[in-house]
Amino acid sequence: MNYKIPDHSNVTEGVWVQKRRLAAAIRRVIEHSLTADAPEEEFRRAAERLEQYAAHLEKLPRELVTWGNPEAATAGEVHGFFDLSPLIGAVNPLAPPIKLWVEDGTVKGAVEFGWAYQGPPGHAHGGLIAAAFDEVLGFAQSMTGSPGMTGTLTVRYRQPTPLYTPLRLEARVDRIEGRKIFASGRLYNGEVVTAEAEGLFISINAAGVQKLAEGRKRMTER
Repeated sequence: MNYKIPDHSNVTEGVWVQKRRLAAAIRRVIEHSLTADAPEEEFRRAAERLEQYAAHLEKLPRELVTWGNPEAATAGEVHGFFDLSPLIGAVNPLAPPIKLWVEDGTVKGAVEFGWAYQGPPGHAHGGLIAAAFDEVLGFAQSMTGSPGMTGTLTVRYRQPTPLYTPLRLEARVDRIEGRKIFASGRLYNGEVVTAEAEGLFISINAAGVQKLAEGRKRMTER
């Protein structure tokens, strides 16, 4: 079975289109604020403008989204995962973002990490790679129909993963044992495996998800 992740890029109006646009602009600011070679005055002006806009946003009403969730295990309404995720979310400026799709039962992904994700000189941070695996393996296990939450995640780093390089990910479910869902994946630079991972996910029922949602509701009421 081939499954295409919902693509909202052809939507031309509405608040979420503008949020995606804003997130893309923030990613550009992050990238170039880290690497730009400019005098102090340039950064002072930029900081003042951003501080003004941050102050403006702080005055607006807030809605800590209560539909969907920004990770695959309990995503529910797909916007919660595909827009809010810190790894693939189109609306989340923290996300690189990773692009995902499914071919014949295998989750595949594409990503290119910029300067903001650097660990070793010129290469991606190992913690970021682990987070990417957690997201991609999590999406693979979510397609079993009994998705769960991460129990353990083991990552083996084979080679440094370069920045500014098209990379691809693959993940699949290996087996299911009761509530335990085992998944594995690899990260490729061309045909070279730079890292691989194994994840154990523990299935969670609707009551468990509801309990988490209630905790989020209490947070919004503070």
